[in-house]
Parts: sequence; C-alpha cells; structure tokens
Amino acid sequence: MKWKSLILLLVVFFALSFPVFAAGSSHEGSTEHINLGEILSLYSTIPFVGILLSIALLPLFAPVFWHHHFGKVSAFWAVAIATPLLITYKGAAFHSFLHIMIVDYVPFIILLWGLFTVSGGILLKGTLRGTPAVNTIMIVIGTVLASWMGTTGAAMLLIRPFLRANNYRKNRAFMVVFFIFLVANIGGSLTPVGDPPLFLGFLHGVPFFWTFHILPHMLVTVLILLAVYFGLDTYYYKKEGHGKRIDDEEKEPLRLLGAYNFIFLAGIVGSVIFSGLVDWGEVSTLGVTRSVQEWVRDGFIVAMGLLSVMSTSSQIREDNEFTWFPIKEVAYLFAGIFMAMTPCLLILLAGSKGALAFVIDSVKEPFHYFWVTGILSSFLDNAPTYLTFFTSALGKFCPGTPEPIAVCKLIGDNPVYLMAISAGAVFFGANTYIGNAPNFMVRSIAEEAGTPMPSFFGYMIKYSIVFLLPIFVIVTLIFF
Repeated sequence: MKWKSLILLLVVFFALSFPVFAAGSSHEGSTEHINLGEILSLYSTIPFVGILLSIALLPLFAPVFWHHHFGKVSAFWAVAIATPLLITYKGAAFHSFLHIMIVDYVPFIILLWGLFTVSGGILLKGTLRGTPAVNTIMIVIGTVLASWMGTTGAAMLLIRPFLRANNYRKNRAFMVVFFIFLVANIGGSLTPVGDPPLFLGFLHGVPFFWTFHILPHMLVTVLILLAVYFGLDTYYYKKEGHGKRIDDEEKEPLRLLGAYNFIFLAGIVGSVIFSGLVDWGEVSTLGVTRSVQEWVRDGFIVAMGLLSVMSTSSQIREDNEFTWFPIKEVAYLFAGIFMAMTPCLLILLAGSKGALAFVIDSVKEPFHYFWVTGILSSFLDNAPTYLTFFTSALGKFCPGTPEPIAVCKLIGDNPVYLMAISAGAVFFGANTYIGNAPNFMVRSIAEEAGTPMPSFFGYMIKYSIVFLLPIFVIVTLIFF
C-alpha cells in the first residue's frame, strides 16, 4: 500500500538526517556513557510533535484510516526517533529507550490496565438520572476519591455510571470534559496516592500529608469549576426540555453488582502505597536498574486484575458495556508517545546543560515554577517534570546539602516553591488529553459509549484554554 511506502521513506529520512539533531558536539570514542540530554538539540523533539499532531489531526481528516491504523502510526513515530538515535548513539540510546519503557511505560500501563480491569467489574445498576444536581454530586464524589485511590482509579470507577446516567442527554461532551478536569486530574492533589508526581515527591522525602498544604489552591480551583459546570449543565438541561418534563418511567432501585472488586481495587491502591514505604533493594533488568518492590507491586497489580477477570461474571461486564478496546488504544498510542518523548525528557532532565537551559534558568519565582512545571506537564510526563523542578528548587535554596536535609529545609523555609511545583504538575495535567494517564482513557470510554468528544485541539481551544487557564491565573494571583 502507498502509506506503507510513505512510512518507510519517512523513517529513512529521519535516520539519514539525524546528525542535525545533535547539538554540534563531537562524540569521539564510546557512546555508552554519554549524557544524551546534554547533546540533543530541540530538533530531536520533532517526532514527539509529530505523534501529537497525528493524534490531533488524523481522527479529524482521516478517521477511517486512524481507526484501523492508529497502532501503526504510533509505531511509525517510535521507529522514526529510535532508528536515528540508535544509529548515532548506539548503546547510550538503547539504554535510554529501555529505561523509559521499563521504568516509566511498563508500570504506567500495568497500573492503568489493573484499574481499568477491576473497575470494569463493578456495576451500578438501577435508575440513576443525570440531572445537574446528580451529575455535580457524582463529580464531587470522584474528586474526593481521587486523592485516596488515585485519579486513574476514581476516573475508571465512576466514568461508566456517569455516562449511563446521562445517556438520554443530547449535550454530553462538556460533562465528560469537566469530569476529566476534576476527577481525572485536580482531585488528586492532596496525597501522594493521588497523582504520580506527588508520589515521586513522597519517595524523595516529602511527608505523606504535606501535600494538604495545597488544599486551599485545590478548593479555589474545584469550587470555581463546579460552579461553572453546574451552570452549564443547568442551562443545557433546560434547553433540552428536561426541566419541564415529569419523568413517569418506572424507577429501578440502585444496587451494586461485583462489589467484591473493591477488594481488588483496595489491593492495587495499597500495593502502590506499600511500594513507597519499603526498600527491598534493586535488580537490573537488561541493564536498567529498578527496585524489587516496584516489580513486586507490578506483579501484584497484574494478579489483582486477573483475579477480577476470573471472579467476575461476563454478564456483569457486558451490562457494564466493558470492552478491551480503550486499554488497547491507550497501550498502543502511549507506547509511541513514551518512545517519542524520550529526547524531550532527556533534555529536560539535563537542566542547565541541555537545550532547554533557557527555560530552566529563567525559572526563579514561585509563579514561574507553577506555570513552567504546569505547561510542560500538559504535554510531557508530569512525574519527571516535577522531579526536574523539585531538584532545581533544592539546588537553588540548599546547594550541596544532602537530599533528606535539603527537602526539610525547602519545606520549612520556602514551602511556596514546592506548593507551586506540586500544584502545577497536577492541575495542568487537565489541559490536554495526554496530560495525565486517565484523560485519554476517559475520552476513549466516552466515545465507545456514544458520546462525541472534542478533538485534541478542540479540547484545548473550547475547554481547557477557556475554563482552566483563567482559573490558574486566579490561583497565581492569590497564592503565587
């Protein structure tokens, strides 16, 4: 087919042109131990931009092609960046790709699969009518749960009941978008369990309940968004004529089927917390070092998912409209995203020695940390973004101090900087579909259930830029 030939030509083009991607330094001798983040130029981020544009534009202009070949498109961009890097930098590039796939992608997709599988076995059956009040209450419940079972866990648990409650409504896209804003992102601000960057801070010495310091920031954001949502939902509810109609349908009492899956869900959340509390040493896998407890955690999550599959009747999953397509789509697309993202993260982690030094060095005030951490977290993995600016703040205020002491000093003397980094990494994940793990999954489940969702850019232009950015300005003016 023609598109296969085009893909081959583009890969060859990237492979032949990759020397331009380097920053101009000579690389004599072995490439095994070079720091790629200090060498690569911003041109090396082109494949990452390419995969983002593919996700944004192909569903609009070539929907049939995208539906059948999104996995191949993802693989193309992965190969487009991997081939020239491997040719040019050999072992160093191979180790970098292995590292991001083993350390970042594997636990990411295992956790997402586990939560998706277990939550798919929990069915809320009965008559639940999605009025503005009911919808707002469901979003509030999800927002509260997100800090205690993770944004992914809360989103996967509630998105299907939320969609079923509103299947009679005409305008549903905005509902799912606000669900993503609050349940899948901002709700996870209060504990390390809520969102990966906060968990990373916990592993580096930030006390478990310290993140409650950003409760005021979260409340301001949540309350404004809930007020806006309730107003929009009320407007559309009346516009559709539901407010004037008396519903004479026979109501079925609400009941929960497959409730034993909450045991598996608790097991997954507990394993995540436990993996941060113990130190069982490290093990090398294909040259990539990872802690034993993290491997055990991943294995336990897989076991919880398998137990859910074996113990939950197929009828419950059918009634829950459960299919494997959403997790398959996310697994394929994010494999390509993580591969294409590798140069971006390496450059970012290189700090003042990388091609983004002009960004890193310009971050000085609390509002700088909030916005720069946030904007980068909107498109990149927010965990390493958080770690970059967390480390930058430690170096700024506690140079040469051992990390445990430096963290205590930062929290004691300049807590506003850590608040800015934490809030930015969590809040801004709501800006795009790829800003946080559950965003794309919620979108995929919603579309599969018949809710037409905005495109990648449509989500940003119609919703996140309009509703989120003004609120973040307000948060900045009040707190940073």
